Amino acid sequence: MKGKSLLSIDPYRIFNIKPKQFESLALEVFQYQQNHNPIYKAFVEALGIDDRLVQSLNEIPLMPVEFFKNFEIKTGKFTPEITFLSSGTTGMSRSKHLIKDVHFYKASFLGCFEHFFGQIDDFLILAFLPNYIEQGHSSLVHMMSEMINQSKNSDSGFYDHKENKWMDVLDRNSGHKKILIFGVSFALLDISENLNKQINSHIILMETGGMKGRRKEIVREELHEKLKESFGLKNICSEYGMTEIMSQAYSKGDGIFNCAPWMKVLTKSITDPFENQFGNRGKIGIIDLANIHSCSFIQTHDLGKVYPSGRFEIIGRADNSDLRGCNLMY
Repeated sequence: MKGKSLLSIDPYRIFNIKPKQFESLALEVFQYQQNHNPIYKAFVEALGIDDRLVQSLNEIPLMPVEFFKNFEIKTGKFTPEITFLSSGTTGMSRSKHLIKDVHFYKASFLGCFEHFFGQIDDFLILAFLPNYIEQGHSSLVHMMSEMINQSKNSDSGFYDHKENKWMDVLDRNSGHKKILIFGVSFALLDISENLNKQINSHIILMETGGMKGRRKEIVREELHEKLKESFGLKNICSEYGMTEIMSQAYSKGDGIFNCAPWMKVLTKSITDPFENQFGNRGKIGIIDLANIHSCSFIQTHDLGKVYPSGRFEIIGRADNSDLRGCNLMY
C-alpha cells in the first residue's frame, strides 16, 4: 500500500463502517499511516516492528499519547485549518492536535453524539465549560459550539455556572422534550448546590469529568450520586474524549462507556503497553479511525476495563514512568 489509499480519496467512508469491517479498515488505516505519517512510522520502526507482519487488530502498535506534546502528528502534508490544545496549568506543555478538515471533525463528533442520543437539532443545549473557555484552543469548546449552532433553540448556548440565568432558560423551555446540560464536574456541582426548584425530567445531564483544582477530587460514583440527588434525576450521563482524538464515547448512566462504530477501546498491560489484556484491567488504548489525518492508534494513561461487548469503564490513571518504549523517539 505504498500508493494512494482509498482513505486519502474518501475518508468519510469511515463513518459508514459496519462492525465486521472494523479490523480490516483499521489495518488499512495502519498501513496508510505507517506510509504517510513520519512520526508514527519512526515509532513503529524504533520498536523493531515489521509493518508487513501486522495482521490483526491487537498487533497494531499504539503510539504514546504524549507524542502529541512533542511532535507535529500529521498523516500526509497539509496546513491545518485549526489546532486544538489540551488543557493544562501555566507552564505545562500542552498536546497539539492539528486538524486538516474541521468539517470532518464535525462529522465525527456529531455522528458520535447522534448515534446514541438522536438528532442534535432537537435539543436545547446548556453548556458549562468555564476552564476550557478560559484556556482557549479547546476541541471540547469547538464541539459544543457547533452543537449549539446545530440546535434549533435560540436559548442554546454557553452559560456561567456562577449565575442563575440558565434557570430562567429552563423556565422558558419547561415543555421542551430534549434538554442537554453539559459541563465539567465542578461547574455541575456548583449549579446543583444552588438549585431551588424542580428540574425538567426530560433533561440529559452529562458530565465530562474534571475538577481542575477547583474542588476536591471525588470518584465518579460519588459525583453522580450528588448530582442525581440535587437534580432529581435517575441517571447521569458521561462523555469520554480527549484533545488527541476526534471521536467521543458516551455513558448513559451506569458509568460504562459505548463507542461509535469507528472507535474501539482496548486494554494493555500496566507494566508492558505492548501486551494485550483481554477482559482484564489495564491501560486504555484507543483506536479512533476518525484520526485518519493524525494517528488513529493511541496509548493513554487512563486505567480501565473493557467488557466482551466492547463497552468499557475508566477506573483511574497510571503513572507515566512505566510506559516502556516512549523514550525511543526522544
